[in-house]
Amino acid sequence: MDWTEATAPDAADIEAMALAAVEALPEAFRGPALSVALRIEEFASDEMLDGLEIEDPFELTGLYDGIPLTEKSVADQPGQPDAIWLFRRPILDEWVHRGDVALADLVAHVMIHELAHHFGWSDADIAAIDQWWS
Repeated sequence: MDWTEATAPDAADIEAMALAAVEALPEAFRGPALSVALRIEEFASDEMLDGLEIEDPFELTGLYDGIPLTEKSVADQPGQPDAIWLFRRPILDEWVHRGDVALADLVAHVMIHELAHHFGWSDADIAAIDQWWS
């Protein structure tokens, strides 16, 4: 391969990988998963990191921001839609550091983990969908 023309995967590439992971979900979860806004950023904001008491922005690859479906009520009046944030640079850093996993698999793993917060899944539920846990 001629690496002189190669570039790092951009936000659109990460988004495409995350959406492919959603499309691979069991049918019952696909629609509800697609209702969660997906945001791709280089890093988490300082506000997000401070709220989670994380000092190193490379430690956070993804974040679910919303009310889990298991806790939602018709009385809830959300100020914003539920969202999943994927952080490109920390994901790429973890991918390079691991060196033994395909980038699409890592993105899918992060996406599934964040969707688990949305759906209120247990570790067993996650393991049934995300083979990473096996």
